[in-house]
Amino acid sequence: MFQSLGAEITTDNTLVPQKSEVVILAVKPHIIPSVLKDIHPFVGDKNLILSVAMGIPLKDIEKGLPTGTRVVRIMPNTPAVVRSAASVYVCGNATKSKDEAVTEKLLRAIGTCDKVAESMMDAITALSGAGPAYAYIMVEALADGGVKMGLPRDLSYRLAAQTVLGAGQMIRDTKIHPGQLKDDVTSPGGCTIAGLHYLENHGFRAALIGAVEQATKRAEEVSLVQTR
Repeated sequence: MFQSLGAEITTDNTLVPQKSEVVILAVKPHIIPSVLKDIHPFVGDKNLILSVAMGIPLKDIEKGLPTGTRVVRIMPNTPAVVRSAASVYVCGNATKSKDEAVTEKLLRAIGTCDKVAESMMDAITALSGAGPAYAYIMVEALADGGVKMGLPRDLSYRLAAQTVLGAGQMIRDTKIHPGQLKDDVTSPGGCTIAGLHYLENHGFRAALIGAVEQATKRAEEVSLVQTR
């Protein structure tokens, strides 16, 4: 696929910084040290390094490269496949305004992006990095509910997926607080409040908050292991 786009394919890490201005480190965290060792002699002033590796702080990447290397840490998520990613980035010590512009251009091509403090990265990993999985299981559960109540499986999945997508777009595009949007579709004595009451009684809200909390703790644990 990449060759059909005119990209040159190689398995030699040393060639990448020589032939590319922007180098993306998109490997598992434990492989990062060996990759940095491979490319170190070939990284120069022209290169901007973008790292997707979870749990590897900027200082460790900068330490493994020549002094003054421009490094940006990024965290997209899997909806990048359909250009709907929620991405963030953190700039390293040597980055310039043009590097920030390049990073934003790349990330906005696959969705939204925000500049954040590196101290937020573990919580962001838990929220938007792992978040699609939470949404998938919610869509699956909604569809199962539809099937239980007699709807065809394919219709249930389409309705559930579009409902979650539409609700997200409403929050993003209208800038109205989600609590207000929830109230707007909750009629007194209606079916929506009956469903919401059931969710509250069964800890739906607390479960999602807890999921982000537990995933953040796990991300922090991984970060500690990677930086030892």
